[in-house]
Amino acid sequence: MPTNTTDLDSQTIAYIHDLEKDLGKIASATHYDPRQILGIQENAPDKPIVFYAPDTLELRMTEADVPCRRIADTDFFIYTGRCDSLPRHYQLTRIDRQNHISYFYDPYSFAPLISDYDLYLFGEGRHFNIYDILGAHPKTVDGISGTHFAVWAPNAGRVSVIGDFNNWDGRRHPMCSRGDNGVWELFIPGLDAGTLYKFEIRNRYSGEILTKSDPYAQQLEIRPQTASVTCATSIFEWQDHEWLATRKEKNWLHEPMSIYECHLGSWQRDENGQFLNYRELAHRLVEHVKETGFTHIELLPITEHPLDASWGYQTTGYFAATSRFGSADDCRYFIDYCHAHDIGVLLDWVPAHFPKDVHGLARFDGTFLYEHEDPRRGEHRDWGTLIYNYGRNEVRNFLIASALFWLKEYHIDGLRVDAVASMLYLDYSREAGDWLPNQHGGNENLEAIEFMRELNTLTHELHPGTVIMAEESTAWPQVTRPVSLGGLGFSMKWNMGWMHDTLDYMSKDPVHRHFHHDQLTFGLLYLFTENFILPFSHDEVVHGKSSLLYKMPGDEWQRFANLRLLYTYMFTYPGKKLLFMGCEFGQGDEWNHDKALDWYVLQYPLHAGVQKLVADLNSLYRTRPALHTYDFDYDGFDWIDCHDTDQSILSYMRKSDDETIIVILNFTPIVRHNYRIGVPLHGNYTVIFNSDSGFYAGSNVGTYPVIASEELAWMNRPASLQLDLPPLAGLVLIKSE
Repeated sequence: MPTNTTDLDSQTIAYIHDLEKDLGKIASATHYDPRQILGIQENAPDKPIVFYAPDTLELRMTEADVPCRRIADTDFFIYTGRCDSLPRHYQLTRIDRQNHISYFYDPYSFAPLISDYDLYLFGEGRHFNIYDILGAHPKTVDGISGTHFAVWAPNAGRVSVIGDFNNWDGRRHPMCSRGDNGVWELFIPGLDAGTLYKFEIRNRYSGEILTKSDPYAQQLEIRPQTASVTCATSIFEWQDHEWLATRKEKNWLHEPMSIYECHLGSWQRDENGQFLNYRELAHRLVEHVKETGFTHIELLPITEHPLDASWGYQTTGYFAATSRFGSADDCRYFIDYCHAHDIGVLLDWVPAHFPKDVHGLARFDGTFLYEHEDPRRGEHRDWGTLIYNYGRNEVRNFLIASALFWLKEYHIDGLRVDAVASMLYLDYSREAGDWLPNQHGGNENLEAIEFMRELNTLTHELHPGTVIMAEESTAWPQVTRPVSLGGLGFSMKWNMGWMHDTLDYMSKDPVHRHFHHDQLTFGLLYLFTENFILPFSHDEVVHGKSSLLYKMPGDEWQRFANLRLLYTYMFTYPGKKLLFMGCEFGQGDEWNHDKALDWYVLQYPLHAGVQKLVADLNSLYRTRPALHTYDFDYDGFDWIDCHDTDQSILSYMRKSDDETIIVILNFTPIVRHNYRIGVPLHGNYTVIFNSDSGFYAGSNVGTYPVIASEELAWMNRPASLQLDLPPLAGLVLIKSE
């Protein structure tokens, strides 16, 4: 039977009496710092050791084989023997009420592991490896292995680690407060990788109890479950050293970049309609991307998220690769395999907002911690999500550390930052009176601006060669100009204006296009004010917008011809390229995240022709310096004729230091016979690409061996060519040697 306190000496009874209030708080899980009571007290080593062990029949000191004594009518036990005879980290033997025997080291015999300097840096918002400190990490302390837990919850009165190992009981493993910085920590010996856990948080003001996933968890359960999972230290052996060294030295401004935007959950699936593993995806996807000629894969967010229908854009795990497709090391394999085949990997990353899921960051410690309290600043009405408080050091540190984590730990080559416009403007998508101005009375989110500048400065400094891209849809100036010059510091920005104008133009019946010619030419007025990416992304093929193919007017032949013309225009226009999966073969249905793409359509010549065309355009773009060297510079572009509105024809030159390429685009279904175009030099010209070629299931108009120019000045050029322009098609020519 458990020993009662009736046989304790008067000094021990007095000690227990003095602790009565504290013991009551520990039993009710309301004590702020249990280390003051539990375990050996460093400032009073001669005092009895107190243990709290609910549902326990017997507790013994294992080494000494001495029973601990139960304090009457409680779940507290005390050891009254000599503490100096015990090892520093003593082991206990427990017999529970089911007579199960277990052995464990007392967590409260271990000193705090987080240094004061780490806490200082975090408080300043400058701890860029904070993901190695907070969260759950395997540790070996004094030869004893276990897991160290740490979390930031400054408004908590008590935080506990709960999980399968303690029956999700918040009384069992209360964490220790590290003071006013709001960090709590506890080392639990014996906990291995794969353990499910959460944090149970008691708000110090209201007493509200919240159960939260770990914000810094590096693995989470697959939905709909929401627990965090302890991870072993990665044993993955990277093989991409040469890739990283080359990337560091590359001048991406003048290199080709053609991005294949991909949602891993719906690109392909197995024969049962289930997700593929990261490793299988690596082999299948790399083969396809190499065949179609893209240089990079951009992944829709693979940061862990609870809702498939959010496509990953409502993130709850900023340091965790989603478990839908396998383990963290499986994900590392995917990236390493891409690098081994000279394919870069970019990641969509979402620092603009987060979901309201009760297990996530919302009201994390019972207060508005990661978000603003006032919904006029802290909530996205349209999306039903919450907005980060970028002015709080620890929140800013959380986000910046997440970005750096993916670049460092997963060797990601760049981040595409989602919804930048919503971060820049306090009145973004808000009615009058539903937003709060900044301290100067303006609508600029000054704290978010400083966050983005710090993000871009640090990523470029610590990981040279990586790129940070902004999905930004407004006229905010200098998004891609250096912070030192007053810019936001992004590497590139999506050219949303060009995309909308182009798709609107292409959706019109060709008979009406000459009234809208300016939609093709207006973009040159601002094209070189930023470093632009030309995006035909997932956003353009969902929610009733139709696929790119079915945005095109006309019968089936014309739709495919228009699509081939659209891609020819994009790949020859200044700017890096981005195309969403399925668009490369002209998928007819809108994208559906719940099923794989319609790969079967590749059996049809028109769809197969589109894929061949994209592969050849990518090859042309990669291998012809004129098409990529000066994507962001006036030196790389010159109009030949932008005024032929009546015939809906554009012609221009793309240039590098050693090469000039001529592009002619006919946006009508009419063959333009004997069309004359000015050229910069007299000589022979070769058509190196024709989107109407029979190879792409076109009508094969405009195929020439060699075209000789005439010494007839035209369009302010010293010579000119006469040729037949194919219908709804583009030609690319180069002067023969």
